[in-house]
Amino acid sequence: MNPDRKESVIIVAGGKGLRAGGELPKQFQSIGGMPMLMHTLLAFHRYNVQMKIVVVLPAGFQSFWEELCVTHHFSVQHNLVQGGETRFHSVKNGLALIADDEIVAVHDAARPFVSTALISRCFEAAKIHDCGVIPVVEETNSVRQLTGSGSCMLDRKQLRLVQTPQVFPAAKIKRAYTTSFDPAFTDDASVVEREGCPILLVEGEENNFKITSPFDWTVAESWYQNFIKTIE
Repeated sequence: MNPDRKESVIIVAGGKGLRAGGELPKQFQSIGGMPMLMHTLLAFHRYNVQMKIVVVLPAGFQSFWEELCVTHHFSVQHNLVQGGETRFHSVKNGLALIADDEIVAVHDAARPFVSTALISRCFEAAKIHDCGVIPVVEETNSVRQLTGSGSCMLDRKQLRLVQTPQVFPAAKIKRAYTTSFDPAFTDDASVVEREGCPILLVEGEENNFKITSPFDWTVAESWYQNFIKTIE
């Protein structure tokens, strides 16, 4: 364990994300008058002002993003990388800017309300255990699994919902991402786990929800008004 290893984050904003409504990809749409992606960057900047921040943007949007930064006087330092065909390829592009001796987080741009405490919890666990770390929350709904003859009930107490940031020793995730893309990869942990790296679960947070639908935007605006203003 090396507690002094440099920390970095890849913020994945490489998709078009139009399901959330509007003409712009959701990462550029505003919450409280500021693009969602800026809220996400600020969350990691608050945690560690010295950490390297890599932002993966969809092709053709780099100039647009730079203009947004000027308009909003946004000065958090970050590096830009072009996104790929899938999330897998976008993360792989971002990893090219990460050194092997770092501890790196991969985070969804659409989770702008991640707290400093949660980011810290993930990084510290990755450093202590030298493994992949992912935050999870309990499933509160009843769930069923489809079968060939219909469906069957699952014990929700045995299920967890996965969030980001997912944090890894950089050398291990970079090695894992030398593999070929597989549609079965649903997140970074699934890529790293296939290469034999253990995954540790830590407690996630309810407020660290992913903005996907128009309804989520309504929730996000309410959350911003009642919570995020207190820490900015």
